[in-house]
Amino acid sequence: MSGRARVVVIDDETGSRESMAIALEKAGWEVETFDEAAKALEFVEATPEIALAICDLRMPGMDGLRFLSEVRKREIDLRVVLVTGYGSIESAVEAMRVGADDYLTKPVDLYELRQRVTNLLETRELREEVSTLRQRLDKRYGFESIIGKSEPMERLFERMRQVAPTRSSVLIVGESGTGKELVANALHQGSPRSDNRFLAINCGAIPSDILESELFGHEKGAFTGAISRKIGKFELAHMGTLFLDEISELYPELQVKLLRVLEERSVMRVGGSEVIEVDFRLIAATNKDLEREVAETRFREDLYYRLKVVTLTVPPLRERPGDLALLAESYLERFCHEHGRDLKQLTPAAVGVMEGYPWPGNVRELKNVLESIVIFHQGEEIDANDLPLQIRSGGQVRGDDVSIQDASGRPLTMAEIERRAILDTLRRTNGKRVEAASILEIGLRTLQRKLKEYREQGLLEG
Repeated sequence: MSGRARVVVIDDETGSRESMAIALEKAGWEVETFDEAAKALEFVEATPEIALAICDLRMPGMDGLRFLSEVRKREIDLRVVLVTGYGSIESAVEAMRVGADDYLTKPVDLYELRQRVTNLLETRELREEVSTLRQRLDKRYGFESIIGKSEPMERLFERMRQVAPTRSSVLIVGESGTGKELVANALHQGSPRSDNRFLAINCGAIPSDILESELFGHEKGAFTGAISRKIGKFELAHMGTLFLDEISELYPELQVKLLRVLEERSVMRVGGSEVIEVDFRLIAATNKDLEREVAETRFREDLYYRLKVVTLTVPPLRERPGDLALLAESYLERFCHEHGRDLKQLTPAAVGVMEGYPWPGNVRELKNVLESIVIFHQGEEIDANDLPLQIRSGGQVRGDDVSIQDASGRPLTMAEIERRAILDTLRRTNGKRVEAASILEIGLRTLQRKLKEYREQGLLEG
């Protein structure tokens, strides 16, 4: 127990009442005793820290059943144990039927009394911890955590409220950095599955052989290095929600297997033979046009239609007029708190400049810019001149190392800029492709395909 819980003992028999009180006090609980249930009811209603009451079933005036009924009717948060001196099955059944948390028979075994009280109070404490955690999760991941009052966001919120309580699969589409995982988590928190797991996995950041094991799990000895059984995400998400980000990057063979899981609602671990039933809600996300991916045979049409039972579109930041100032204020407060800085504010001029910037990286880019400012800016006010050159120029200036012109001054094509960005990022990460793909916010398959194209075009050695 995290502290000394307070308990009430109610019994008109002095000897029974005092022996139970002494036994509980020796176990570390604070005990109040009453010989009348009516007086005890007034006390517990006025004393919310009372956690549990032990009440004799048969007493003159208000008996134990009436006491319990009043506690429940008045919605007092109290565990109640009824004590019967008759030991009959009928009394026990009646006690549990009207809502008792437990019952004991006289003469009361004091060891059993302490054990029952311990179990009930630990359960109560756990329930309070879960409730507190739920409130924190709701605040962090629920609908309230998604900031926005613009018309596109209000339309999104309305659709989210409608789909969240259902079992339907959801496909979330939107540009990189718009907050698709936040939307997915809010859908989970607003669903009947919210008491169970929300698991997220990025399909584009994990090689196919590892991804299959992550999703399906594997048995010991299934392959070299499988030194023990691993439970996959499909199983772990049972009765909860599985979020597959960058679903467009899922390898073809895994697309087939995912479709089978969605149709049969069962999985088999890699190297195993046991068919395991699974019940999870699938939410997928992509920053690509899946219809185009289907048309170009990069994504299975049957899987596409299985995923898009409901489609939610998260608008880019540039299409959310009025939301930027709200987001900026929220993130500034958050980052100042996290980094121990005095609260900083944007001047109207700074807000105006920021609203004129297209934010190609969307909310993620805004967060990164503001966090950097909070760390390095000395003053309390952030003016337009304190913003990065890229923001002040309205997006006309690119990164320091990726020029938009060649040596002769000729503007580069988008393909050339993309190639420079990819190769520069690989150089910075010492050739670590997974890390580079994450920085570039593209799938590992996409990065590998681009590098293959560059080699075939003679633009990349090796």
